[in-house]
Amino acid sequence: MLPELGVSFAVTPATASLSITAYLLPFAAVQLVSGTLGERWGRRRTVIAGYVLYVVASVACVLAPTLTLFVAARAVQGVANAFTTPLLLAALAAATRPERLGRALGWFGSLQAAGQTSAPLLGGLAAEVEWRAAFIAVALVGVGLAVVGIPAGAAPSGRPSLRTAMRPEVLRIGVVSALGAGCLTGLAFLVALRLEEQFDVGAGTRGLVLTGMGVAGLLTARMVGGRIDTVGPRRSVLLGTVIGALAVAGAGLAPDVWMIAVIWTTAGVATQLVLVGVNTLVLRSPAGNTGGSMSVVQAVRFGGSALSPVAVTPIYHADPLAGFLIPAALMATLIPVALPRDRN
Repeated sequence: MLPELGVSFAVTPATASLSITAYLLPFAAVQLVSGTLGERWGRRRTVIAGYVLYVVASVACVLAPTLTLFVAARAVQGVANAFTTPLLLAALAAATRPERLGRALGWFGSLQAAGQTSAPLLGGLAAEVEWRAAFIAVALVGVGLAVVGIPAGAAPSGRPSLRTAMRPEVLRIGVVSALGAGCLTGLAFLVALRLEEQFDVGAGTRGLVLTGMGVAGLLTARMVGGRIDTVGPRRSVLLGTVIGALAVAGAGLAPDVWMIAVIWTTAGVATQLVLVGVNTLVLRSPAGNTGGSMSVVQAVRFGGSALSPVAVTPIYHADPLAGFLIPAALMATLIPVALPRDRN
């Protein structure tokens, strides 16, 4: 909806894209501490407060008369959302038997993939009528989520500290997550770029090819979670790394659009193996402060996604094939080294 925002605020779409950065930067930065703070304040209370703040910020986006105020409201949205996902995952782990944690996280990943796959379509349809309708819709959803809430769970013993969330093991898992995000899911833009420059594919077809990853993740996340319960998260992450590295290399080597579409759909399965496996490793840790640990991993993961276009685009322009082969090689060589052992 960037073109529609540009028209509404009398700016270019490039200037309107500042609203994306304004959301993502605080979203990533605040997650370094949001989980730990939420564990101190109480998961349920913090998540509901996050929903309420998101509703207020969404209404502010609807009412904003200038781009400056709209961008400020988007930043508040980013802060609010930083207090939801890590604590939701921690609450899910607390409500699930350890031997079924992977399956539960698979369900979570499947629903998350459904949201990520459908959001651009729904947002685009809303923008066709009135872009503010999208923010009205998410505000209404936020109200509903705040009413439903999450289980309160047991109060944490002691006072969780940021140090317990930033243990070496957690940081290593964060590095794995960042590599998976930056070298796999974060390369969707590069696939779209190759489709446009080398095959002259239109925007609609490019979007259809990229959607394959999300659909595959939606359909396979539950199965992936069950596999993790059986063989362990470490092996699942390693399997996802192998499949993902081959998919990224294949997306750069494939000579036809249909082959790229099939390969990139396969990458959706690899994404779930890595993502659900990483989340399981964090949430199985016996050291406590699971919300804080999860938020640190999420922040580092997002950092990998954010750095990917900046790091990979110059490589692609220098040598298009290297733009795919170098990320594939980084995944294949660094993730096995950084990945800690399972905790059963």
